[in-house]
Amino acid sequence: MAFLDKHKIIERNATLLLVLSFLVVTIGGLVQIVPLFYLQNTIETVEGMRPYTPLELQGRQIYIREGCYVCHSQMIRPMRDEVERYGHYSLAAESMYDHPFQWGSKRTGPDLARVGGKYSDGWHVDHLTNPQAVVPESVMPKYGYLKETALEPGYITDLMAANRLVGVPYTDDDMTNAAADFTAQADPNADGTGLADRYGRVTMSNFDGQAELTEMDALIAYLQVLGTMVDFSTFTPDASR
Repeated sequence: MAFLDKHKIIERNATLLLVLSFLVVTIGGLVQIVPLFYLQNTIETVEGMRPYTPLELQGRQIYIREGCYVCHSQMIRPMRDEVERYGHYSLAAESMYDHPFQWGSKRTGPDLARVGGKYSDGWHVDHLTNPQAVVPESVMPKYGYLKETALEPGYITDLMAANRLVGVPYTDDDMTNAAADFTAQADPNADGTGLADRYGRVTMSNFDGQAELTEMDALIAYLQVLGTMVDFSTFTPDASR
């Protein structure tokens, strides 16, 4: 009872309650933040991770614009049921070039962290055009208009510059060749040597099957790269972290 009486004093004194609450939050925050200052890098370096290509980056912007993140998460938690359903749990490094990250907090649809390469480009075209024709129980809206919306690389350099400003390591060479790389990735007959030199392993494809470069090309290019950069058959976590 003596303890409850003392606690009653705190509850009835708004100023004292505010001060003590502030102290508790401050101590808790310091416990979490201070250790980070003693780490050389808070994100484990993982082989295979690279910045998005210009077309993938544009596709990511379309993904965000259309609100895909509202119904789809991009984070597989280290729980048995999630790993069995979606694949290897997500690594911090996989979001290191995402500004903002797309972890999400709701799954009306499945997690997309490992969707890259799981389905063909044609499947994605059909699914985006009429989701219910592919998955009858789906409540996803139709995005067929993306296939009708032509896409030009006019602002891709600005988009890359904005990402470089917040830490994505795009080089001057990347910026200079942004427009050429943008169109080359959607043309399987193009010379992809420069694209490969700048970004490593990149999928080149006529993603939507049309002659004209469209927003659907960019969105599918982005979806097809998700979860494919890291080779989890050879990945070994850093035990020292």
